[in-house]
Amino acid sequence: MDITPDIVLKAYATGIFPMADSAGSDHLYWYDPDPRGVLPIAGFHVPRRLRKTLRGAPFTIRTDTAFEDVIDGCAEATPERPETWINHAIRDMFIHLYKMGYAHSVETWQDDRLVGGVYGLSLGGAFFGESMFSRRTDASKVALVHLVARLWAGGYTLLDTQFVTDHLRQFGALELPRDVYRQQLQQALAVDAVFIPAPAENWLAGKWLAEKKLGGAADYSLPPSSPLPAALASVSASSCSTSACSASSGRDTSVSASASSPSRLTEASLLSAFLQSITQTS
Repeated sequence: MDITPDIVLKAYATGIFPMADSAGSDHLYWYDPDPRGVLPIAGFHVPRRLRKTLRGAPFTIRTDTAFEDVIDGCAEATPERPETWINHAIRDMFIHLYKMGYAHSVETWQDDRLVGGVYGLSLGGAFFGESMFSRRTDASKVALVHLVARLWAGGYTLLDTQFVTDHLRQFGALELPRDVYRQQLQQALAVDAVFIPAPAENWLAGKWLAEKKLGGAADYSLPPSSPLPAALASVSASSCSTSACSASSGRDTSVSASASSPSRLTEASLLSAFLQSITQTS
Protein backbone atom coordinates (compact mmCIF):
# COMPACT_ATOMS: atom_id res chain seq x y z
CA MET A 1 0.00 0.00 0.00
CA ASP A 2 1.27 3.44 -0.94
CA ILE A 3 1.62 5.85 1.98
CA THR A 4 -0.17 8.99 0.86
CA PRO A 5 -0.01 12.43 2.52
CA ASP A 6 -3.61 11.92 3.69
CA ILE A 7 -2.68 8.68 5.43
CA VAL A 8 0.32 10.35 7.06
CA LEU A 9 -1.76 13.28 8.34
CA LYS A 10 -4.35 10.92 9.79
CA ALA A 11 -1.60 8.86 11.41
CA TYR A 12 0.00 11.87 13.09
CA ALA A 13 -3.43 12.97 14.30
CA THR A 14 -3.74 9.66 16.16
CA GLY A 15 -0.19 9.74 17.54
CA ILE A 16 1.50 7.44 15.02
CA PHE A 17 4.46 8.43 12.83
CA PRO A 18 6.63 6.75 10.17
CA MET A 19 10.38 6.17 10.26
CA ALA A 20 12.89 4.17 8.25
CA ASP A 21 15.57 1.94 9.73
CA SER A 22 18.22 3.87 7.82
CA ALA A 23 18.66 6.43 5.07
CA GLY A 24 19.33 3.64 2.59
CA SER A 25 16.30 1.56 3.51
CA ASP A 26 13.36 1.14 1.14
CA HIS A 27 10.92 0.38 3.96
CA LEU A 28 8.95 2.51 6.40
CA TYR A 29 7.71 1.46 9.81
CA TRP A 30 5.01 2.98 12.01
CA TYR A 31 5.87 4.00 15.57
CA ASP A 32 3.70 4.73 18.59
CA PRO A 33 6.19 5.00 21.48
CA ASP A 34 5.20 4.72 25.12
CA PRO A 35 6.27 6.92 26.81
CA ARG A 36 6.19 9.81 24.32
CA GLY A 37 8.65 12.70 24.22
CA VAL A 38 7.39 16.29 24.36
CA LEU A 39 8.86 19.73 24.92
CA PRO A 40 6.65 21.94 27.09
CA ILE A 41 6.25 25.17 25.11
CA ALA A 42 5.59 27.56 28.00
CA GLY A 43 8.02 25.58 30.16
CA PHE A 44 10.82 25.52 27.58
CA HIS A 45 14.26 26.00 29.13
CA VAL A 46 17.03 27.98 27.42
CA PRO A 47 20.45 27.26 29.00
CA ARG A 48 22.41 30.30 30.13
CA ARG A 49 25.19 29.85 27.57
CA LEU A 50 22.65 29.61 24.76
CA ARG A 51 20.97 32.82 25.95
CA LYS A 52 24.35 34.50 25.56
CA THR A 53 24.58 33.15 22.02
CA LEU A 54 21.10 34.45 21.25
CA ARG A 55 22.05 37.92 22.50
CA GLY A 56 24.99 37.92 20.11
CA ALA A 57 22.64 37.19 17.19
CA PRO A 58 25.16 35.21 15.07
CA PHE A 59 22.51 33.92 12.66
CA THR A 60 19.73 35.21 10.44
CA ILE A 61 16.46 33.38 11.05
CA ARG A 62 14.19 32.35 8.18
CA THR A 63 11.31 29.94 7.75
CA ASP A 64 10.30 27.80 4.79
CA THR A 65 12.86 29.27 2.39
CA ALA A 66 15.02 26.15 2.08
CA PHE A 67 12.85 23.29 3.29
CA GLU A 68 14.40 20.66 1.04
CA ASP A 69 17.90 21.73 2.07
CA VAL A 70 16.95 21.49 5.75
CA ILE A 71 15.60 17.95 5.40
CA ASP A 72 18.74 17.02 3.41
CA GLY A 73 20.89 18.50 6.18
CA CYS A 74 19.02 16.41 8.72
CA ALA A 75 19.49 13.29 6.59
CA GLU A 76 23.21 13.65 5.96
CA ALA A 77 25.64 11.50 7.94
CA THR A 78 28.04 13.15 10.39
CA PRO A 79 30.77 11.80 12.68
CA GLU A 80 28.38 12.23 15.61
CA ARG A 81 25.45 10.75 13.68
CA PRO A 82 26.74 8.22 11.14
CA GLU A 83 23.24 6.96 10.28
CA THR A 84 19.83 8.63 10.09
CA TRP A 85 16.26 7.41 9.67
CA ILE A 86 15.34 9.80 6.83
CA ASN A 87 15.17 7.83 3.58
CA HIS A 88 13.92 8.90 0.15
CA ALA A 89 10.30 8.05 1.00
CA ILE A 90 10.36 10.22 4.14
CA ARG A 91 12.05 13.03 2.23
CA ASP A 92 9.57 12.97 -0.66
CA MET A 93 6.60 12.71 1.69
CA PHE A 94 7.61 15.71 3.78
CA ILE A 95 8.40 17.83 0.74
CA HIS A 96 4.86 17.06 -0.45
CA LEU A 97 3.46 18.01 2.98
CA TYR A 98 5.50 21.22 2.87
CA LYS A 99 4.02 22.13 -0.50
CA MET A 100 0.57 21.45 0.98
CA GLY A 101 1.32 23.90 3.80
CA TYR A 102 1.53 21.37 6.64
CA ALA A 103 5.30 21.08 7.09
CA HIS A 104 7.63 23.93 8.05
CA SER A 105 11.32 24.60 8.52
CA VAL A 106 13.05 27.11 10.78
CA GLU A 107 16.47 27.92 9.36
CA THR A 108 19.65 29.53 10.64
CA TRP A 109 21.72 31.38 8.04
CA GLN A 110 25.19 32.88 8.24
CA ASP A 111 26.79 34.86 5.41
CA ASP A 112 23.92 33.72 3.16
CA ARG A 113 24.70 30.07 3.87
CA LEU A 114 22.32 27.64 5.50
CA VAL A 115 24.14 26.43 8.62
CA GLY A 116 21.39 24.79 10.64
CA GLY A 117 17.70 24.17 10.98
CA VAL A 118 14.78 22.15 12.25
CA TYR A 119 11.68 20.90 10.45
CA GLY A 120 8.39 19.35 11.41
CA LEU A 121 4.68 18.96 10.80
CA SER A 122 1.92 21.31 11.95
CA LEU A 123 -1.63 20.17 12.70
CA GLY A 124 -3.96 22.50 14.58
CA GLY A 125 -2.16 23.49 17.77
CA ALA A 126 0.26 20.55 17.62
CA PHE A 127 3.72 20.68 16.08
CA PHE A 128 5.59 17.43 15.48
CA GLY A 129 9.32 18.11 15.51
CA GLU A 130 11.05 15.70 13.16
CA SER A 131 14.76 16.43 13.07
CA MET A 132 17.38 19.17 13.17
CA PHE A 133 20.95 19.67 12.01
CA SER A 134 23.87 22.01 12.58
CA ARG A 135 26.96 23.02 10.63
CA ARG A 136 27.99 25.76 13.07
CA THR A 137 28.11 25.76 16.84
CA ASP A 138 24.61 26.28 18.29
CA ALA A 139 22.98 26.70 14.85
CA SER A 140 20.38 23.98 15.44
CA LYS A 141 19.80 25.08 19.03
CA VAL A 142 19.10 28.65 17.94
CA ALA A 143 16.71 27.33 15.30
CA LEU A 144 14.92 25.30 17.97
CA VAL A 145 14.52 28.33 20.24
CA HIS A 146 13.06 30.37 17.38
CA LEU A 147 10.74 27.49 16.52
CA VAL A 148 9.42 27.27 20.09
CA ALA A 149 9.10 31.07 20.26
CA ARG A 150 6.76 31.12 17.25
CA LEU A 151 4.80 28.11 18.52
CA TRP A 152 4.31 29.97 21.80
CA ALA A 153 3.29 33.14 19.98
CA GLY A 154 1.02 31.32 17.53
CA GLY A 155 -1.04 29.60 20.21
CA TYR A 156 0.31 26.06 19.86
CA THR A 157 -0.12 23.84 22.92
CA LEU A 158 1.91 20.72 22.04
CA LEU A 159 5.44 20.19 20.72
CA ASP A 160 5.99 16.49 20.06
CA THR A 161 9.60 15.27 19.98
CA GLN A 162 8.66 11.57 19.60
CA PHE A 163 11.50 10.47 21.89
CA VAL A 164 13.52 12.15 24.64
CA THR A 165 17.29 12.37 24.25
CA ASP A 166 19.97 13.84 26.49
CA HIS A 167 20.25 16.69 23.98
CA LEU A 168 16.54 17.53 24.38
CA ARG A 169 16.53 17.18 28.16
CA GLN A 170 18.59 20.37 28.47
CA PHE A 171 15.59 22.22 27.03
CA GLY A 172 13.12 20.64 29.45
CA ALA A 173 11.95 17.65 27.40
CA LEU A 174 9.92 15.11 29.30
CA GLU A 175 8.16 11.82 28.74
CA LEU A 176 4.40 11.34 28.87
CA PRO A 177 2.51 8.05 29.17
CA ARG A 178 0.82 7.21 25.89
CA ASP A 179 -2.71 7.83 27.20
CA VAL A 180 -1.76 11.23 28.61
CA TYR A 181 -0.02 12.17 25.36
CA ARG A 182 -3.02 11.17 23.27
CA GLN A 183 -5.31 13.26 25.44
CA GLN A 184 -3.05 16.31 25.03
CA LEU A 185 -2.78 15.64 21.31
CA GLN A 186 -6.55 15.61 20.81
CA GLN A 187 -6.85 18.85 22.75
CA ALA A 188 -4.10 20.43 20.66
CA LEU A 189 -5.66 19.36 17.36
CA ALA A 190 -8.76 21.39 18.25
CA VAL A 191 -6.70 24.59 18.61
CA ASP A 192 -6.64 27.10 15.76
CA ALA A 193 -2.94 27.98 15.90
CA VAL A 194 -0.84 30.11 13.55
CA PHE A 195 2.68 29.38 12.35
CA ILE A 196 4.37 32.80 12.19
CA PRO A 197 6.98 33.13 9.43
CA ALA A 198 10.51 34.42 9.96
CA PRO A 199 11.71 37.01 9.93
CA ALA A 200 8.57 38.06 11.76
CA GLU A 201 8.76 41.45 10.07
CA ASN A 202 7.33 39.78 6.97
CA TRP A 203 4.02 39.13 8.70
CA LEU A 204 1.91 42.17 7.83
CA ALA A 205 -1.90 41.93 7.70
CA GLY A 206 -2.08 38.60 5.91
CA LYS A 207 0.63 39.40 3.33
CA TRP A 208 2.50 36.16 4.00
CA LEU A 209 -0.63 34.03 3.91
CA ALA A 210 -1.65 35.57 0.61
CA GLU A 211 1.78 34.88 -0.86
CA LYS A 212 1.62 31.26 0.33
CA LYS A 213 -1.91 30.94 -1.12
CA LEU A 214 -3.34 29.75 2.18
CA GLY A 215 -6.35 32.00 2.09
CA GLY A 216 -5.07 35.43 1.20
CA ALA A 217 -7.30 37.18 3.74
CA ALA A 218 -7.19 40.97 3.67
CA ASP A 219 -6.65 40.99 7.41
CA TYR A 220 -5.14 38.41 9.71
CA SER A 221 -5.08 38.07 13.47
CA LEU A 222 -3.43 35.94 16.08
CA PRO A 223 -5.64 33.33 17.74
CA PRO A 224 -7.25 34.50 21.01
CA SER A 225 -5.08 32.02 22.90
CA SER A 226 -1.85 33.72 21.82
CA PRO A 227 0.13 35.27 24.69
CA LEU A 228 2.11 37.44 22.28
CA PRO A 229 0.17 40.75 22.33
CA ALA A 230 0.23 40.97 26.12
CA ALA A 231 3.87 39.89 26.25
CA LEU A 232 4.89 42.43 23.63
CA ALA A 233 3.12 45.16 25.54
CA SER A 234 5.29 44.39 28.58
CA VAL A 235 8.54 44.47 26.63
CA SER A 236 9.62 48.01 25.85
CA ALA A 237 12.36 48.82 23.40
CA SER A 238 14.36 50.41 26.17
CA SER A 239 14.36 47.18 28.15
CA CYS A 240 16.29 45.37 25.41
CA SER A 241 20.00 45.61 25.05
CA THR A 242 21.18 46.90 21.69
CA SER A 243 22.44 43.48 20.64
CA ALA A 244 19.32 41.63 21.80
CA CYS A 245 16.94 44.04 20.12
CA SER A 246 18.76 43.79 16.81
CA ALA A 247 18.86 40.06 17.22
CA SER A 248 17.64 38.90 13.88
CA SER A 249 16.45 41.85 11.92
CA GLY A 250 18.97 44.65 11.70
CA ARG A 251 15.94 46.88 11.16
CA ASP A 252 13.52 48.95 13.25
CA THR A 253 13.26 47.36 16.69
CA SER A 254 10.29 49.34 17.98
CA VAL A 255 7.66 47.20 19.69
CA SER A 256 3.93 47.74 19.43
CA ALA A 257 0.95 45.44 19.32
CA SER A 258 -2.79 45.67 19.03
CA ALA A 259 -5.04 43.23 20.82
CA SER A 260 -5.05 40.92 17.82
CA SER A 261 -2.42 41.70 15.19
CA PRO A 262 1.08 43.02 15.97
CA SER A 263 1.62 45.28 12.97
CA ARG A 264 5.21 46.15 13.94
CA LEU A 265 6.31 42.70 15.05
CA THR A 266 10.02 41.95 14.58
CA GLU A 267 11.93 38.73 15.01
CA ALA A 268 13.84 40.39 17.84
CA SER A 269 10.73 41.52 19.70
CA LEU A 270 9.15 38.09 19.30
CA LEU A 271 12.25 36.41 20.71
CA SER A 272 12.56 38.94 23.57
CA ALA A 273 8.92 38.51 24.56
CA PHE A 274 9.25 34.72 24.53
CA LEU A 275 12.46 34.65 26.56
CA GLN A 276 10.98 37.04 29.11
CA SER A 277 7.85 34.91 29.36
CA ILE A 278 9.64 31.64 30.01
CA THR A 279 12.00 33.36 32.48
CA GLN A 280 9.01 34.57 34.50
CA THR A 281 7.37 31.14 34.51
CA SER A 282 10.48 29.11 35.29
